[in-house]
Amino acid sequence: MPTDLPVRLRAALQAADFTYDTVAELLGSQAHAALDRNETSPGLRRTTGGSPLETLVRLFLLQTPVTLEAAEAALPDLVDRLAVEGLVERSVGEVAARLDVRPYATEGDDLWVVSDLTPGLDGHPVRVGSDHVLGISSASSSLAQLTMREPVGRSLDLGTGCGVQALHLATHSREVVATDVNPRALRLTRFNAALNASPSPIDVREGSFFEPVADERFDLIATNPPFVISPATGERLVYRDSGLPGDRVVEDIVRAAPGHLADGGWCQILANWVIASGQSWDERLLPWVADDCDAFVVQREVIDPASYVELWLKDAGLHGGPDYLRRYDTWLSWFEEQGVEAIGFGWINLHRVGAGSGGGSARTRDFLEWPYDVEQPIGPAVRAWGEAVGVHVELDTRLVARLDLQQETLGAPGAEDPETVVLRQQRGLRRARRVDTVEAALVGACDGELSVGQILDALAQLLELDVEQTRTTYLPLVRELVREGFLEETSS
Repeated sequence: MPTDLPVRLRAALQAADFTYDTVAELLGSQAHAALDRNETSPGLRRTTGGSPLETLVRLFLLQTPVTLEAAEAALPDLVDRLAVEGLVERSVGEVAARLDVRPYATEGDDLWVVSDLTPGLDGHPVRVGSDHVLGISSASSSLAQLTMREPVGRSLDLGTGCGVQALHLATHSREVVATDVNPRALRLTRFNAALNASPSPIDVREGSFFEPVADERFDLIATNPPFVISPATGERLVYRDSGLPGDRVVEDIVRAAPGHLADGGWCQILANWVIASGQSWDERLLPWVADDCDAFVVQREVIDPASYVELWLKDAGLHGGPDYLRRYDTWLSWFEEQGVEAIGFGWINLHRVGAGSGGGSARTRDFLEWPYDVEQPIGPAVRAWGEAVGVHVELDTRLVARLDLQQETLGAPGAEDPETVVLRQQRGLRRARRVDTVEAALVGACDGELSVGQILDALAQLLELDVEQTRTTYLPLVRELVREGFLEETSS
């Protein structure tokens, strides 16, 4: 696209105050929630005033034609240019959107993302094209919240789509590389980078997975790959289907990513994986992880095969179509043949540990099933986990309890001792851990003044336990408490 078009479009969007917060205020909670469900009627009722902001909402978000006069008022001297470049279509007296232009907010920045139109508004069946470029989605938002935001040198957005992750990475990376196999996606990523005046250069490259960055290393890799697990029917939606069998695309990325990470670098993956008959989900994923990486894998959701098939058939605009039942049955039959009991969804975080960070020792593998609410963004909690597994806890180590910890007790009324004690985090992952009397007392005593050994010895004497046995039993548990974020190393 011409280099001046994104600049001029940004100026028009800014002049109309077409931002996430302003649009949310205009629509109100009811219409905004309805639009999230792909229903436009409440939004149309809220945007009848004819202002430039209302025109842009109706045109791009509600996907309803607007008058040529209203479009030219909202996009002065741009309608014809946008029509030539395929963002809108002009007919006699009317203008309709052909691409989605959507306001998007990050911490401190108003952005706009151009992508293909949202399919299926108001229940209209729409077949999505194979080269469809997905816009802002729950998956892209989840990955953005998962990704750590510390300043880094080089970042990679693997499978960039419309470039949402690349825009995020550009705010804290010296250089960003964005790859995709879909030429339309790359075109829109370049446009979005120019539209938002990306603070760091985004190097956009065409190719499959790591092929465009062979022999290159990065400090941070973020990827929302085409992870949908489906039978090989010959059809492929590039943004969600890899063309590889089962969860092979995720396995390949997990195995290959460490070879593209600098020492100390992270790869963060949003993924699906198969839960197979006779095998736990962590047993399936564990062999994928390289020996030189720590891994923190969180299973956020488990979906049964039927629900999974329904979700992705609807996503493709096939629900209610003439061959819907045949496709449904074919997909379910394939799951049965493959021994798929369920599909897991979650986060895979890989941390390549450098030679100077104890790289010769056994690496940490932490697999957590955690479907509960977490604090967003969750990226800082992942970073904290990476720091915690690097702490070597010994008897002379001094620790402090996290400030957000709360202790919950359960027992019969009037009982001298509780039956159950639970430590619960209020921030980050909000983990909960059931502990015994010694663990609870130790956490309560960890204020940085006494060492772990001193606290354990004092508790052994108080509770009339064997001192050496108490040390042997509880030092490994203290290490778990540190790794899980209940205790932290003192800063002094």
